[in-house]
Amino acid sequence: MKQDIYKRNLLIPFLKIIFDGIAIELAVLSAYYLRFYSPLTGIIPVTKGYPQFQGYFYFSLFLMAVMIFLFGTFNAYRSRFFSSFSQDIPVLLKVCVLGILFAMSGAFLYRDFSYSRLVFAMIYLNLNLFLLIERWMFHRLKKRFLRRGFGILKVLLIGSGENLLQVYRRLQSDQNYNFEVAGYLAEQKHTALPVDYLGKPEELNALLTHSVDYSGLLISFNHTEHDRIWPVIQAVEGKNLELFYVPDILDLLTSRFQSLEVGGVPLLQLKRVALSGWQGLIKRGFDLVSASLGLLLLSPLFLLLALLIKMTSRGPVFYVQPRVSLDGQEFKMLKFRSMRADAESATGPVWASKGDPRVTGLGRFLRRSSLDELPQLINVIKGEMSLVGPRPERQHFVDQFRASIPHYLERHRFRCGMTGWAQVNGLRGQSPIEVRTRYDLYYIENWSLWFDLKIIILTFMEIFRGENAY
Repeated sequence: MKQDIYKRNLLIPFLKIIFDGIAIELAVLSAYYLRFYSPLTGIIPVTKGYPQFQGYFYFSLFLMAVMIFLFGTFNAYRSRFFSSFSQDIPVLLKVCVLGILFAMSGAFLYRDFSYSRLVFAMIYLNLNLFLLIERWMFHRLKKRFLRRGFGILKVLLIGSGENLLQVYRRLQSDQNYNFEVAGYLAEQKHTALPVDYLGKPEELNALLTHSVDYSGLLISFNHTEHDRIWPVIQAVEGKNLELFYVPDILDLLTSRFQSLEVGGVPLLQLKRVALSGWQGLIKRGFDLVSASLGLLLLSPLFLLLALLIKMTSRGPVFYVQPRVSLDGQEFKMLKFRSMRADAESATGPVWASKGDPRVTGLGRFLRRSSLDELPQLINVIKGEMSLVGPRPERQHFVDQFRASIPHYLERHRFRCGMTGWAQVNGLRGQSPIEVRTRYDLYYIENWSLWFDLKIIILTFMEIFRGENAY
């Protein structure tokens, strides 16, 4: 059975390489067509003749080899399925930049053929587009395989009952279908766990001796039972089982830790300053340029929406509301008004709900499409918000959540955002604030410019779905 698993583990990466190769080839072919044979030549005439296709075909093979090598370097073809479309996006963006630079360098060293720089620019744009579409299709296909049980990792849970229940629930919510829980071992049976109870942790050795129907173990003991971890590790010695450990301390931390060594002493840095130095400058620069460009391009849409709001309901065009952002400071957040002007006069501050009668007819469309959020580009330019970050709340709700949600105030280490990691994972509207906070803290501790770009791309996809937006 395990031989079958090994073969299946090779099939998915092999398919991914094939899909990538096809996308890269199509990117080059379409760029060649666009530059020399499409209607685009009427706008940008061909002045230096029509090169042979053979030269660009050889370049496409060279580019394919370079990019597949780079994808492999970034662990994009790991044998396991622990990746998703959203995780592939930043790797894809990096490889497209590096791949086209390396391939262009090689092409310019080849003196027997003259390549068009405009074609290279088109190839780069096509690579991003074609690979994004291809990876989305690949993950849809992969998910079908996994839903049917193809190559899913069959694991046993072993540890403390309450810990295992939390781990099991997290695994069940995993949209990538990586694990199938076959049973669990704990000091006693936990009635809330809907899988087979296989005995106490001490019985693991005997269980593995009589059964080879498992591919891995997932360990999760609480802090009072750490001494029970070593016997589990000893029990799997010499056996081809994958071993995973969920450290209980991570539930207490808000930061991604990193290891340091000072004077020969190993240290774990559990928290660091968010966006210090160049990181802060890069994020602010990206926000300022992108928001200014967006405001310029969308100005006709702003005017149209303003006229529609004025024509369909009484009241101002913009809704101005105090929200809390970086370091707990309040600012005035702008939105296109989507509710009646007196929406909260009787109720006070309350969240919008599905079918909320306070929302106008046009407002329902604005909320569902997220067009009501567009004026926040002005907040971004002013430095009060960021394009990507935790969504801001009113002080009324902050005061409630800080008392009941662990680490809630850690969200204020970043400027709040027009969109965020929680929102692109479907957590909008009245989604549980505890879950949203967990996603916000993950974003804060794992920020990168690539992460922001990934979230922006996923935001457009989430807008088209329009779920939980009301």
